[in-house]
Amino acid sequence: MAIIVNLDVMMAKRKMSLNELSEKVDLTLSNLSILKTGKAKAIRFSTLEALCKALDCQPGDILAFEEE
Repeated sequence: MAIIVNLDVMMAKRKMSLNELSEKVDLTLSNLSILKTGKAKAIRFSTLEALCKALDCQPGDILAFEEE
C-alpha cells in the first residue's frame, strides 16, 4: 500500500504505550493494533483527530504517501 502509517514512530517519540493511547483515543487495542501495523483499510477523520490530539502531532506525522 502506498500509504504508510507511522503511528509506532509517534508513540515512541511520545513514550506512549499502546494501552495508554488506546485509553486516550477510546479505541480497542485490536483496532489500534490493526491501524499501527498498517493493515487498516480506512481511518475516520474523528479517529485521526483523536490520535493527533493524544500524540500532539499533525496528520502528516502519522500518515505518509510513498510511491510503489
